[in-house]
Amino acid sequence: MSLKAQILTDIKNAMKAKEAEKLETLRFLNAAIKNKEIEVRPKEISDEDILTVIKKMAKQRKDSIEQFEKAQRQDLADKEKSQLKFIENYLPEQLSKEQIEQFVNEAVSELKASSMKDMGAVMKAVTVKAKGAADNKLVSEAVRAKLN
Repeated sequence: MSLKAQILTDIKNAMKAKEAEKLETLRFLNAAIKNKEIEVRPKEISDEDILTVIKKMAKQRKDSIEQFEKAQRQDLADKEKSQLKFIENYLPEQLSKEQIEQFVNEAVSELKASSMKDMGAVMKAVTVKAKGAADNKLVSEAVRAKLN
C-alpha cells in the first residue's frame, strides 16, 4: 500500500473512531501532500515526494515545540508533540548516531574529504546512503565533527 493510500485509510479510521486530534493532523498532512501533487504535475507523485513532505512537517513540529518551550507555552508545545507523534508514524525507522557516523566515515573516505569545504558533498553522499532514515541535523553534526 502506498504512503498516500495509508494516510487516507488512517483518516477514515480516525473519523470512525472520533479521534479529533489525529484526524486534524492527518488532514493537514493530506493537504500538504495535495499541494505537493499540484507542484509536481503532470508527473505522478511518488512515495519519495510524500516522504519529503512528511519530513518537512515533522521538522516544522520540532521547531515549533522548541519555540513554544522557550516561550513557556507548554500547552501549545504538548499539542505539537502529539501531532509530531502522529506524523512520525509515517517516517522510516531513524538511524542511530553510530550508524550515521559509520555512513559519514565511509563518505569521507570515498570522497577523500579533508576540510569543511567538502561538507556539502559529504552531506549529500550520506543523505543518499541513508535513504531518508537519518535526521539531517544529526548528519550535519557528525560531518562537522569528522571534518574539524
